[in-house]
Amino acid sequence: MSTAAHRRPDAALRAGQGRHDRASSGHAALADAFLATQAWERKALLDAGHEVLGRRPRWLGPVVSAVLGAYREPPADRPRELAAFVAALGRVPHRTRVVVRRAVPTRTVRMRWDTPRLDDLAALADFLDLDGDRLDWFADRREINRLARDQALRHYRCTWLPHRLIEAPKPRLRAVQRRLLDEVLGRLPVHPAAHGFVPGRDVRTFTQVHLGQHTVVRLDLAAFFSSVTVSRVYGLFRTAGYPEPVAHTLAALCTTRTPADVLRCAPSPALAALLRQPHLPQGAPTSPALANLCAFRLDRRLSGLARSFAVRYSRYADDLAFSGTLGAGEARRLVASVTRLVADEGFRVNPAKTRIRGRADRQHLAGLVVNVHAAVPREEYDRLRAILHNAAQVGLAAANRDGHPDFAAHLAGRIAWVGRSHPSRAAKLSALFAALHLPSAR
Repeated sequence: MSTAAHRRPDAALRAGQGRHDRASSGHAALADAFLATQAWERKALLDAGHEVLGRRPRWLGPVVSAVLGAYREPPADRPRELAAFVAALGRVPHRTRVVVRRAVPTRTVRMRWDTPRLDDLAALADFLDLDGDRLDWFADRREINRLARDQALRHYRCTWLPHRLIEAPKPRLRAVQRRLLDEVLGRLPVHPAAHGFVPGRDVRTFTQVHLGQHTVVRLDLAAFFSSVTVSRVYGLFRTAGYPEPVAHTLAALCTTRTPADVLRCAPSPALAALLRQPHLPQGAPTSPALANLCAFRLDRRLSGLARSFAVRYSRYADDLAFSGTLGAGEARRLVASVTRLVADEGFRVNPAKTRIRGRADRQHLAGLVVNVHAAVPREEYDRLRAILHNAAQVGLAAANRDGHPDFAAHLAGRIAWVGRSHPSRAAKLSALFAALHLPSAR
């Protein structure tokens, strides 16, 4: 048996880079023929190759040997990988004549977690209550929607905020993404260090591990959602066990490329470059969960780094927090190490938002002061009390200077947030809120 037959698939693919950047139709036809056989054995694969090619060239035997050496079982969930492996062997002529094409449906080989089994695109369409054309429309793999000039034909509504772009899916795509979140993504495990957008975890659990520490270090990930590429999302769905075509379509349903006319308003070339590529849209219901899942290795490596510095680590969305007994020089070395590791994982630290705070400073994480216990800063309480006093005098509508669509609900949420760790403050704010004339809230 040739040396190539003993190669692992990834090794053969690397060996073939440069000669075969992409599998040809001949490579794909051979891969499909191999996967369509009833038995994964040499004679069956040779016969399948003979049928597809109309002949049995000398190179077919070594190719079959290499395939059987690399794959002990048929890779029924990854026909593209098998085609690329065949191409990387360098034995099959790129312009190989194909006489018969054997179509073979993909199937799931192994599901890693308790998620719905989706063997092919027909199963995915049924799962999402869509027909094939509608599924392709929402996945937009041909980028019809991105290139459309008519806003009504686009799947996302784009709104620029000072430093980020909100890309909100329209109702029908949002419903599809919501189902994927509830029945697929919600069943995948996230790293214990991740606290944002995770059921049972929140800002309080994020800050809990850093209370009363000698030093608190906070770093911010720039353009967190936009930095998560479609290839990462595809890799996640493949890791979950979905066949290649299903994983590609799932990734397409959850990512987007920002239209060129929207990018003209980008605040920086760096952000525009990220948004120009397929990325997680900030505003889609699936994006927070996918960002957490795609950052699993980042969290694992940062947790290991924290242990090497004998400090604690947690993450809330794009906020990274470390705490423990650190001298000034050691804290700076930690920041430098985190910055390098984050870059190695495809993200970027925003140095303007990095903070190192000792016990004598105000240690601030995710809107809470954590020097002793998690609490909202006093000035935020004072601002909210002033708003409530003003609303009592001029009415809720006049006091709603930022144009909140439901100002009363907004105030109620802020009262719950500010007063959560201070019952006395909560009582005072609630009394002021109760005295307002709520029917004029809008």
